[in-house]
Amino acid sequence: MSAEATDQAPFGRRRGLPRIDLRNLRRFSRAALLGPASRGRLPDAIEHVAKVHRVHHPGADLDVLRKAYVLAESSHRGQMRKSGEPYITHPLAVTLILAELGAETTTLTASLLHDTVEDTDVTLDQVGEQFGEEVRYLVDGVTKLEKVDYGAAAEPETFRKMLVATGNDVRVMSIKLADRLHNMRTLGVMRPEKQARIAKVTRDVLIPLAERLGVQALKTELEDLVFAILHPEEYARTRELLQAHAERPDPLARAAEDVRKVLHEAGITAEVLVRPRHSVSVYRVGLKRGELTGTDLGRLLVLVTDDADCYAVLGELHTCFTPVISEFKDFIAVPKFNLYQSLHTAVAGRDGEVTEVLIRTHQMHRVAEAGVIALGNPYAPTDGADAPEGERADPTRPGWLSRLLDWQSATPDPDIFWTSLRDDLAQDREITVFRSDGGTLGLPAGASCVDAAYALYGEDAHSCIGARVNGRIATLSTVLRDGDTLQLLMASDARDVASHGPSPEWLDHARTPAARIAINRWLAAHPAPQPPQDESGEAAREPEVSAARLSAQEAPGRQAPQGRQSPQSGEAAAPAAGAGRPEAGIVADLPGATVRLARCCTPVPPDAITGFAVRGGAVTVHREQCPGVARMTAAGRTAVGVRWADGNDGDGGGDYRVTLFAEAFSRPHLLADLTEAIAAEGAEVVAAAVEPPREQRVRHTYTLQLPDASRLPTLMRAMRNVPGVYDVTREGRSMAAARS
Repeated sequence: MSAEATDQAPFGRRRGLPRIDLRNLRRFSRAALLGPASRGRLPDAIEHVAKVHRVHHPGADLDVLRKAYVLAESSHRGQMRKSGEPYITHPLAVTLILAELGAETTTLTASLLHDTVEDTDVTLDQVGEQFGEEVRYLVDGVTKLEKVDYGAAAEPETFRKMLVATGNDVRVMSIKLADRLHNMRTLGVMRPEKQARIAKVTRDVLIPLAERLGVQALKTELEDLVFAILHPEEYARTRELLQAHAERPDPLARAAEDVRKVLHEAGITAEVLVRPRHSVSVYRVGLKRGELTGTDLGRLLVLVTDDADCYAVLGELHTCFTPVISEFKDFIAVPKFNLYQSLHTAVAGRDGEVTEVLIRTHQMHRVAEAGVIALGNPYAPTDGADAPEGERADPTRPGWLSRLLDWQSATPDPDIFWTSLRDDLAQDREITVFRSDGGTLGLPAGASCVDAAYALYGEDAHSCIGARVNGRIATLSTVLRDGDTLQLLMASDARDVASHGPSPEWLDHARTPAARIAINRWLAAHPAPQPPQDESGEAAREPEVSAARLSAQEAPGRQAPQGRQSPQSGEAAAPAAGAGRPEAGIVADLPGATVRLARCCTPVPPDAITGFAVRGGAVTVHREQCPGVARMTAAGRTAVGVRWADGNDGDGGGDYRVTLFAEAFSRPHLLADLTEAIAAEGAEVVAAAVEPPREQRVRHTYTLQLPDASRLPTLMRAMRNVPGVYDVTREGRSMAAARS
């Protein structure tokens, strides 16, 4: 459900302007039949629209509205609606709806003419000549929308055609939404089955669009009208519940008075209103909470002058009442994707009843009610004094519509587009993720790092190799939560950017249409290579191994040390403990004992070491932090004193083996880059093992021969600097720690 639920009345009616009902329709009908007024005076039928328009735009030029009405009335003269009213009452009603929401003059002009090209002999060229190219563009867009088939069989193409027709100007969709609202208000003359069909399309197509465009005043009334048609029994019970509570003392009115008193004493100028919930909102709250109380049927709305006053009101409410912290949300600091801004909180009053409170400025309230309609003409020059800063980066359309237009052009298959878009429209909750550069990113609840990558970088996200969530390394499949801090890690090497791309399993973690569409396009353009076939045409079988092994001879640019044999196929070469140096440069406090370096941690100078006696009169030497030391001690083994021989401090003159683990994000050329970095530091690869990638991460194990133990820290730093590698550790560290 939306973050904002308004009462059923459109925005303008709170200033005493009535909605068009049957009486107004009959008045419009009579005015329309009498014909236009004398030259220079507004016709009677358009006068009411003009009064509403002046409330929002006192200096508007009304002459163009008079001209548009005269053309529309003369063009539609003789046409009747199924309700029996003159057809001109429909464009008048649509125009009044938009006027109540604060639409500017150009939108109202196009609204009056929106059916002329479709249903009369008026042409687009005539509209352009008399009213300009802007009005012509809007009328053309609405005319194209009228031609869209809303039948169930045509659903996959419905959105595509609507978006193409809408183009870059959301005012086209605004007129369409107002048109559908008036049609839904007068749907009672249709057959029940047709009412149900239109109501379902309104529910599935237009209500989600109204939500995305932030036009809550239209969305909530459409929801109630659809609810009454598709669920008449639930609607009737809800209305009975509302009627029953209307006959009782209103606890919200008492709570509003308490809030007014608190704010007055604090010296804060604010308007406190009771906002009844509309029918669908009451029904949903009832499903969530069970039996409803009087305070569940509405919320308090506090309107102030500026942003600072919003937080001042919040502080007073939380000081003077008991706040319900779990209900607090700050949509001012982090606005919703549909431009909505407000503070949400809930407080317990004198009798313990919890009341929800919305706190916003008057301008925020206009945008909360009318969404993009409240932003006026997107092409009109402005000095920024009237428009709230940062409400939308692209003045011609909200970001959500921009993304939809990109999706439809990038997806040739209408079924894929429809499925992706329907899933996106079904999302009624959004999370906010903080980027490492200080910005924010809005994503649907349940989105993963994959979704975030494509939301930020588009198709450049193909080269994403991992992420840090709240400072910790995370896989791309990690599901993000509200308030997480995210840093995406991208392949920086041009070779990796060109060759790296998403794998099919990314689709399992992608929730947004942008991510799924981009991944599918990549996979279609880069099919997986087919396995080689033998002469009979059968796929040739390759030996299956649990890990890819690389011997010293297979390491790029490296030769195996002479005198050593390569490991057998599928086996890692085991370090020959103490080979060629029986004492291993270590002195043990056990005379005559053979000293061996433990293969579990392969110590090198100047590591702190300890030893344990084993069978055969040998002493095995471990690093002190090796997990094997704890196991040997727990088993009751007695430690043997050991130390590095004099002069064997790691500054040279030795031949040491060490095992290193490299944790990295899976990418092409990683093995080659790591072995190249190892060779550049003068180390020899005795053996290497590569585990199969898991969740886009891979683990490399290298057994290396070092001519100088003091070069080990430099070697590990060089390996960590390889793109995609996020950790390099010594053997002997626990598996859990190495993978953390």
